[in-house]
Parts: sequence; C-alpha cells; structure tokens
Amino acid sequence: MKQAYIVNGLRTAIGNFGGTLSAVRTDDLAAFVLKELAKKNPNADPAQIGDVIMGCANQAGEDNRNVARMALLLAELPITVPGQTVNRLCASGLCATVDAARAIQVGDEDLMIAGGVENMTRGPWVIGKASSAYGRDQQMYDSSFGWRFVNPKMKEMYGIDAMGETAENVAEKFKISREDQDKF
Repeated sequence: MKQAYIVNGLRTAIGNFGGTLSAVRTDDLAAFVLKELAKKNPNADPAQIGDVIMGCANQAGEDNRNVARMALLLAELPITVPGQTVNRLCASGLCATVDAARAIQVGDEDLMIAGGVENMTRGPWVIGKASSAYGRDQQMYDSSFGWRFVNPKMKEMYGIDAMGETAENVAEKFKISREDQDKF
C-alpha cells in the first residue's frame, strides 16, 4: 500500500461569529485558501490533482450543493479537477483528509487536496414547507448552529443536544478531564 503524506497545511484566520470574516462568502473563503496553496506549490501541476475534498457541516447557504467544486472553480483550478463535499459535522475536515489519504494509499490518486470550510455567521435562516397545500405550519430555523427540521421520533429516542452540550455530557458520564481532552 502506498504511503500518503500531508505536504502543506494552510488555513484562513480564525474568526468570531459576526466578526471580521462575516462578510466573506464560504465559497470565496475556500477559494482563497486554494489559491494560496497553489502559490505555495508552484511546481505542482494543478491538472494532476485527483480530487479536491472539503468538509462542510452547514451546507444551507452559500456553501450549498458542492462547495469544494465551487471553490476550486473560483480558485481557477482546471475544470477537469473534480471536487466533492463531505459532511460529518464537526469532523468534516478531518473526514475529507482521511478520504484523500485513503485514495492515495489504495493507488486511485497521487495528488489530492483536502480540507474544510465553514462560515457560521453566513448560515441562513431556513424555513420548511407546509405539511399540506396552503398549510400554515411552517417553521423557521437559524441554520448557523444545532439541529433543525428535527424528526420528533429522533428527539424522543436520542435527544437533540448541541455539540457543546454533548461534549459536557460525555465528559461527565465517562469522567473525562479537560487535561485528558487536551492530551488527546
């Protein structure tokens, strides 16, 4: 099996909700990183990129459909380079990296780009359709954080705690200290 290596790591600045990056579209944010990555690797032939895989958890606004493909086109990579977006919520970028490494290891590709993109501030308000024609039971949700369009059975079976609440619950249930979390 071939070995996969991470050759470069690159990221944008870390922003705050409603902060200085709030005006930047998610696809533009990802395109910026892809352009900078190309600048850092001038000897790499962009036509040889087997795939651009990006994790994105929201996918409800400007990051909808396939933000990896939109970003690579905005970054002016060759149109022959494919792009795919994966969603594993908070582990989406890591999942993209593992998928890229796996493609190299099994010999499907030699050069991949993997990463993640999100701009929670730009997550739109979303509204569901009515349950019947001319119905008035639509609900609106902020797509920035947490659950939306919850299946009542799912809520009953498992609850719908947000990631922060889940982390606290797991830490308490399994007696995981902050120090152990930091070491991990």
